[in-house]
Amino acid sequence: MFSELQTLLSFAGDPKADKAAYFRAIEVDNCLGKRSGKTRMLTSRHLAGLYGLDPSIALFRALLYFWDRDQAGRPLLALLCACARDSVLRENAGFILGHAPGDLVSREALEKFIDNRETGRFSPATLKSTAQNIDSTFTQSGHLQGRARKIRNRATATAGSTAYALFLEYLSGMRGLSLFSGEYIKLLDCPQDQALELAENAAKKGWMRFKRIGNVIDVGFPKLLTGQEMEWIREQN
Repeated sequence: MFSELQTLLSFAGDPKADKAAYFRAIEVDNCLGKRSGKTRMLTSRHLAGLYGLDPSIALFRALLYFWDRDQAGRPLLALLCACARDSVLRENAGFILGHAPGDLVSREALEKFIDNRETGRFSPATLKSTAQNIDSTFTQSGHLQGRARKIRNRATATAGSTAYALFLEYLSGMRGLSLFSGEYIKLLDCPQDQALELAENAAKKGWMRFKRIGNVIDVGFPKLLTGQEMEWIREQN
């Protein structure tokens, strides 16, 4: 739902907007141009499920921060947030990433991959729709190209999407060099040395803290986390 998210944030992307404001933009103002009230309601729920649409949620607040500062990184920013909030998308991302650029990525093979992970969980119809949704998501993020016939493509990592991926790794408890080998960093589709360079670039822009001496790395996000959130993270560690 990248296009819907982009339209919504363009219409009501004030950092001070609360969840009610986003729902009002979709359901009352009909900023997404949906035909019926029911469709508008379902759309708001789907978008909230994928992205939060609530600045009290750190994932969404950070998404807005980088969204405003890195337009080229928006497709990957949306994917990263959606993967952090949707377990089915996150757990099956490895199938897409496991293909080399230029490889054919068949929907049928993805259906089999999903079913093998949790045999019998999904009906044949749900397997097909889930695979189609995953294919569509990774096409919008730049990992795939084509319509009916999907070909593996290389996504374009940016300073903002790298900083956001590191933010997600940081919230997951990763620290030091291991931050650059986590599941969210892998979604950037770039070598580790490029991710390190992009992180340094993000730090120069003031978007994050990044210090490196050899293999010793210090990363922080003082502008993105509240004092209470930092306290929770310290307690978890």
